[in-house]
Amino acid sequence: MPRRPPRIFVAGIFGVGDVVEPAPDDARKLRIVLRARPGDAVEILDSSGRAYAAELIVERETVRAHLRAEKTPQAHPTLRLSLAQGMPTGAKMDFVVEKATELGVAQLVPFTSERTQAGDARAGKIERWRRLAKGAAQQCGRPDVPVLDEPTPFSQVCAGFGMFDVALVAWELADGVPLRERLPTLLAGARSALIVIGPEGGLSHDEAQLAERSGGRPLSLGARILRTETAGLVACSAVLYASGNL
Repeated sequence: MPRRPPRIFVAGIFGVGDVVEPAPDDARKLRIVLRARPGDAVEILDSSGRAYAAELIVERETVRAHLRAEKTPQAHPTLRLSLAQGMPTGAKMDFVVEKATELGVAQLVPFTSERTQAGDARAGKIERWRRLAKGAAQQCGRPDVPVLDEPTPFSQVCAGFGMFDVALVAWELADGVPLRERLPTLLAGARSALIVIGPEGGLSHDEAQLAERSGGRPLSLGARILRTETAGLVACSAVLYASGNL
């Protein structure tokens, strides 16, 4: 079976026949890690989400790609899913970013709350998360990179619930109705959804009440207490499955 050509995102909007230059880190990966040679096949995705079959032009330290043909676009998901994640400690957010990207989450919103134990996210860490999202999108073959917002207070997350058709707030004290019974009703007619996951220690009672007053729908993920980096992926998978997108 022939190996699938590497997939690279290039900022800008292009057309068949254009010659584009990948970002320095992608060019380095092609040249050094993948040992790219002139004429090798590569798939280029531009900022509009279009995908192109392309041919590499390698000249010493320079790597470019000649766009040969536009590829058939992937079907768009019927539900635009966003994940608001209480910032976890250590490198757990790296894991969340990578796996949420692979699942098809469109937007990631890190937030701070009463029980947040992680320190402030520096600009370098946020840029790292964005690089991880880009790499995960290229690896899994999705035609776009999820939006990754700057960390925000939980109160602002709640204030933005109105931008979504439904906001689902995972809380260990929510009514334990199984997801298979709750989700079809909650997602009926929805084209956008937000899932909210607390940090280690979960959301406080005051925060859960604020979320409900703001229009959030409390949701139980089952009898077992899941780690924060697990809970979001479970909830996203369940919602994508229930909406016919997984």
